[in-house]
Amino acid sequence: MKCEICPHNCDIPENGYGFCGARKNQGGVIVCDNYGKITSLALDPIEKKPLYHFFPGSKILSVGSYGCNMKCGFCQNFEISQRKPRFDYISPEKLVEIALNESENCGVAFTYNEPTISFEYAVDCAKLLKQANLKVVLVSNGQINASPLEQLAPLVDAWNIDIKAWSADFYRRHGGDFETAKRTVEIASKTAHVEVTTLIIPGENDNDDEIVALATWLADISPETPYHLSRYFPRYKYSAPPTPTDSLFRLAEVARRYLKYVYVGNV
Repeated sequence: MKCEICPHNCDIPENGYGFCGARKNQGGVIVCDNYGKITSLALDPIEKKPLYHFFPGSKILSVGSYGCNMKCGFCQNFEISQRKPRFDYISPEKLVEIALNESENCGVAFTYNEPTISFEYAVDCAKLLKQANLKVVLVSNGQINASPLEQLAPLVDAWNIDIKAWSADFYRRHGGDFETAKRTVEIASKTAHVEVTTLIIPGENDNDDEIVALATWLADISPETPYHLSRYFPRYKYSAPPTPTDSLFRLAEVARRYLKYVYVGNV
């Protein structure tokens, strides 16, 4: 059976799993095997997503499962994205109940691991969250095919989407598709608030030309799209030293030639 959620379009054998480790061929049907299996739950400042222009100063209930449809060697959350840790089951109804009981909470952010591989859970929760007048946020790598994205997008109020590098080769090396990431930003921006993040990795994606190209493209969508440059730290399979802060601030100045709102994070 073929899974059609993301650009891997995995042909999954009976009882097997796709590239993401979370979608399964069960009895000839592709199912979301991590449906409601929650590994991480926290009430975070919304700025931590990062979202700086969407209900600033508020908090948001942040929820994650396991699995990912990329295999980034520098992953900051590899314990849940690349492994199957302990989880608790939380139904969509229970998640909404928890969200409503948190004071100063504006909604739910699906984050920590890649939320679009839990497509069915995200859709079911989002519909209930909308009914409860709570906001729906996705923090995503953008690796979702156009058809499921068009089903999900009207239910989402805000996204933070990674553009990991301005390089198709970079995406291939880390198990993703560059054009899909760009298309996700373009489609999501038509119906929701979107902010974009790049983790700056020394020697990988930290040259001025890449940032010029990325910022120019974002400005064509909207020069008011908030753009976040985030600092890399050694993690998972990467042991190179952290990104020098002067590199981050230099690249931020490059991006500001084209974009109104550029931020540097994790310094």
